[in-house]
Amino acid sequence: MSSEKAAFPGIKWQTEESSETDVLTEDMHNLIVWNDDVNTFDWVIASLVDICGHEVLQAEQCALIIHHRGKCGVKKGTFDELRPQAEGLIDRGISATIDY
Repeated sequence: MSSEKAAFPGIKWQTEESSETDVLTEDMHNLIVWNDDVNTFDWVIASLVDICGHEVLQAEQCALIIHHRGKCGVKKGTFDELRPQAEGLIDRGISATIDY
């Protein structure tokens, strides 16, 4: 803004400062489900519905992405929120990790 001030001498410039700030208290993570040659589409879809709370259509779309791209970020949240879901998927034989 200093160049604007120099270009317009005699004009009083008013600046406004905000005292509000957004604070991110916890880092967001991704729950990643990886493709394998063992689990069926139906099993992965049912698991995403049961464990992650997905709607059936959302779970079907995730399963297709997992199959074609090799992985899919199926859920976003804090590590503490995602850990039980990752463990639940792993307990069902589905490869899952939490990525930062």
